[in-house]
Amino acid sequence: MAELKHINKVLVANRGEIAIRVFRACTELNIRTVAVYSQEDTGSYHRYKADEAYLVGEGKKPIDAYLDIEGIIEIAKSVGVDAIHPGYGFLSENIQFARRCEEEGITFIGPTSEHLNMFGDKVKARDQAVDADIPVIPGSDGPVSGVDEIRK
Repeated sequence: MAELKHINKVLVANRGEIAIRVFRACTELNIRTVAVYSQEDTGSYHRYKADEAYLVGEGKKPIDAYLDIEGIIEIAKSVGVDAIHPGYGFLSENIQFARRCEEEGITFIGPTSEHLNMFGDKVKARDQAVDADIPVIPGSDGPVSGVDEIRK
């Protein structure tokens, strides 16, 4: 089991309601919060609910700004973030983002890159469940290549 690490400051790599909910939970736990926002989200509410807020992906389309892995990591490092919460969507299941957090010593609040890789592949995930003696629904032992194989 991984050693628990005390978290003092969390960056939320998302916007809107999910970011606000994470900020609220962090505030209740006396954890400082950092928001990132795109140029188009300059007036968004989540920006003002965090203790600190920084523009990410300057000049990029709004969605691309929130997918700017290196920009988010750079902000996190420059402001002393201990952990990053991806929210949902955007980077929440992105193996490269989780891996970059791990490489920089920043806690990714979510599955490890290894687990994201494993469970992003349904065949691998099923094999892991079987190996762990977790009951699975009967089905094929690997990927199927077409309708005829499915009918078998």
